[in-house]
Amino acid sequence: MNFNLLAGNASQNASNSSSGGSVLLIVYIVIIVAAMYFFMIRPNKKKQKKEEEMRNSIEVGNEIITIGGIFGRIVAVKEDSFVIETGPERAKLRISKWSIQENLTAKASAETKETIKPKKEKKKKKSKIEGEE
Repeated sequence: MNFNLLAGNASQNASNSSSGGSVLLIVYIVIIVAAMYFFMIRPNKKKQKKEEEMRNSIEVGNEIITIGGIFGRIVAVKEDSFVIETGPERAKLRISKWSIQENLTAKASAETKETIKPKKEKKKKKSKIEGEE
């Protein structure tokens, strides 16, 4: 009879440990999903938002590069497309907004602003010894 009591306790312990293991498994899955969100999904959404802002800020006269590598200057802006001028013959192409890779005009103006900013000079502090002399 003593043997049966021990066997009953062992089965209860096994069921308790398996429920603890399943909770731990769920916690691991939640951690993995959260890590995937912060390392894969969130940065991609930020990049897409930045690209969309760049495409929406394009104006007539800006120089751009398309995804296919075509350089051109914006001649007309339409709702979902642009008309660009390329080459010395001024050939005109109509391209979709999503096909713009980079706005060279905005990039050049951002670089110029960075170079124009004056650098703050650090003032040298006199040490106590130099001040006493």
